[in-house]
Order: sequence, then C-alpha cells, then structure tokens
Amino acid sequence: MAESDFLSNWTVQARKGLLELGVLNALAPEERYGYDLVKSLVVWSGLDITEGTIYPLLSRLRKQGLVETRLVESSGGPARNYYSLTTEGRAAAVQMNERFEALVTGIRAQGRKGDPS
Repeated sequence: MAESDFLSNWTVQARKGLLELGVLNALAPEERYGYDLVKSLVVWSGLDITEGTIYPLLSRLRKQGLVETRLVESSGGPARNYYSLTTEGRAAAVQMNERFEALVTGIRAQGRKGDPS
C-alpha cells in the first residue's frame, strides 16, 4: 500500500471516530440546524462532513439521548429541525474531550520517548 493510500485510510478511520465529538462540540454553545452544522464543521480540515453524513449522525445522537430537536417554522422555506445538547449530551462532550486530550497527550508522549532534546 502506498503511503498516500495508508494516510488516506487512516484519515477516514480517525474522522469516523471524531465526528461525534465534533458535532457535540459544535452544539455546545448554541442550538443549530443541520445545514448550519455542516457549514461550521466543513472548515475543520479532514472531517469532510456532508449533509448525508450529519443527519444520520444527529439521528443516532438523538436516539442515544445526547441531542434533542425542536421544529421551527420558517417564513422563507421549509421548517427546520434545530438540534441542541441534552444534559447527558453536555456531560458526554466533557468526558469525550477529556479522553481525547488524554489520548493525544499519550500518543505524543510516545513519540518523544528516547528523544534527547
């Protein structure tokens, strides 16, 4: 496998694991509708999130009790579902961020072992 293929596959797997955390973090400050989430997350290099990715993920997070929705009528188009974190979703986001930071710290520390600098 060429290095670029390896890196591409690794990126896809890492992205899958981080999408939920990215969505929870994006919803932490305020409620948002799906397309607004896509627009805010697409700027994160490597996430490659689309509407086809976000809605099934939001549905799964809702079923898990981490996200709740409310339907808001729109004068300029169809009604929108707005998503927000539940109390459980906020707690999960905090725990996931702590675990993510610990993982990154541990992985980076492995790279420094034996480094004379």
